[in-house]
Amino acid sequence: MTGLLGAALPAVPLVAGLAGLLLPPSPKGATTGEDRARRVAIALGVAGAVGALLIAVLLLARVGDPVETSTTWIDLGGLRVTLGVRLDGAAALVAVAVAAVALAVQVYSTAYLRRGPHDDVEVDHRYPPYAAQISLFTAAMLVVVVAGDLIMLLVGWEVMGLCSYLLIAHDRRLPEAPAAAMKAFLVTRVGDVGFLLGIALLGVSAGSFSIADVLAHDHSAGTLTAACLLLLAGVAGKSAQFPLHTWLPDAMAGPTPISALIHAATMVAAGVYAVTRLWPLFAAAPTALAVLGVMASITLLLGAFAATAQDDLKRVLAWSTVSQIGYMTGALAVGAPAAALFHLLTHAAFKALLFLAAGAVIHAVGTTLMSRMGGLRRDMPVTFWCTVIGLGALAGVPPLSGFWSKDGIVSAAGAAALEPLGPTPAWVAWLVWLSALLGVVVTAWYATRLLLRTFFGTNRIPLAHPHDPPAAMRWPIVLLAVPAALLGLLGFSSWLVERLAAGELVHLAVSGLLPVVLAGLGAGLAWTGWRRDPAADPARALGPLRPVFASAFRLDDVQQAVVVRPAADLAWAAQVGDEMVVGGVVKGVGRGTVGLGGVLAALHRAALPRAAAAVLAGALLVGLAAVLLIGGAA
Repeated sequence: MTGLLGAALPAVPLVAGLAGLLLPPSPKGATTGEDRARRVAIALGVAGAVGALLIAVLLLARVGDPVETSTTWIDLGGLRVTLGVRLDGAAALVAVAVAAVALAVQVYSTAYLRRGPHDDVEVDHRYPPYAAQISLFTAAMLVVVVAGDLIMLLVGWEVMGLCSYLLIAHDRRLPEAPAAAMKAFLVTRVGDVGFLLGIALLGVSAGSFSIADVLAHDHSAGTLTAACLLLLAGVAGKSAQFPLHTWLPDAMAGPTPISALIHAATMVAAGVYAVTRLWPLFAAAPTALAVLGVMASITLLLGAFAATAQDDLKRVLAWSTVSQIGYMTGALAVGAPAAALFHLLTHAAFKALLFLAAGAVIHAVGTTLMSRMGGLRRDMPVTFWCTVIGLGALAGVPPLSGFWSKDGIVSAAGAAALEPLGPTPAWVAWLVWLSALLGVVVTAWYATRLLLRTFFGTNRIPLAHPHDPPAAMRWPIVLLAVPAALLGLLGFSSWLVERLAAGELVHLAVSGLLPVVLAGLGAGLAWTGWRRDPAADPARALGPLRPVFASAFRLDDVQQAVVVRPAADLAWAAQVGDEMVVGGVVKGVGRGTVGLGGVLAALHRAALPRAAAAVLAGALLVGLAAVLLIGGAA
């Protein structure tokens, strides 16, 4: 039964998504009351997400020890590809998070993707394929979660990339949306090449692509290191880690609910989850963990500093996601996959909450720029308090969920640095620990800045009349605030008992106090700067560093100069070479042949006397040549 539930988990949203793709687009100019295709699309999308959530909850209640079912799908000369699921408690928890966020996004989108605030206004005529693509996106992530075979995991991995392209480019009225979608697709494909090669290397080495077989096989050290490094390329692409992080902020051109889905529970979480799924392989490859630790530390600080200087509300949250995924990969690098998975779950809750709350603000004021917001806490009290919870969890304010998960990462990194017992080199643990502590200060600073610039001070749009969102948008925000606030407390009791038994409570109390003090320092610096001049942006204190941080250290420009432009120039040279050289030779041969044929055709069209004279002359020449040759031979 557990295996059947695992197979049904991605199948339910998959069926809903495929059925939704059969729906015609909504008629242009139709209202919500007239649009039957939209109503069917809503029903399919919500039903698929509800079904997936119910199955995930059942699996969470049923799964104790790991459960695996598989059957051979293809056998290529002894290299097996299997169909089946691999379930454990971690997979069930991630499945619940994915399905819950997907359901919140489906419900939220029913109100967000309208042309106005009332039920009788014109609707987005492309809503049916939009809802279907969300269902397919959800199904793809759930395939990654439950897959018992690396090929199945790869299928879900790639379908997510395709769905992200379609959803980011949903609003064709925005000129930047198609470009952002193409950038996301191409950058993640670069990493996926390495991911595919890593899977192939592991499968060939083990003689099977089954995850159980791959984990049980005794790979050579070289094969294991190479495979793990190749897999990390895919992780860097999907999870927006340095140097393949540049696509994620630009993906904010997509609808805000899609930003919540990509940043919270799907896409960026897939890379972290894949490493935890294959953790025994990485634990045996210290070189790969060292690379992961360096990548995580750079990403963590890069995303945090970039978030400090953004004016666009969604881009602040996007760079925050880059930084928080850096915390998760840093936890993996220091040998703490449980801490990484815990932060993945809490991050899914508070980041989905923050994006949907940001969507409510944008829906109310008609802009994404914080410089044009302010004073919204009085007019949007529900959105304000939910945002306070989300930002508090992001900054690690106790007792909110982000405090427990981030503190677990900081503690694990500190322990690995001071007493290196695992596979991670000590210098990597030190790097991750110090980066994580500095990231706590910066995160609290930009979270406080976002709150002050958006909800405090005076309203900088006098003609706007902001208000809390309608029920379909408000209730997903309110419900997501519950796990964002309380999710960390679910594991607190068992955590406390374990630490008491190990005699570590005093040590952990001290280490847990340090992030709180650092978070208070960051928040206090932002608050002090704002209090001096509430009309000014606290980011002005960054001075000459502000444009550097706003451009994320101009790494996107470096990528354009080093990779994109040379590739475009090479493509142009190849095109010119193909057209001028290869095509020129082909066309030249063709023109020469046509010309020669024309000459011969002209000769064949000669008048009869002239043709007869030519034939007679030719015969005489042939005869003369024959006589000369015979005479010479004699």
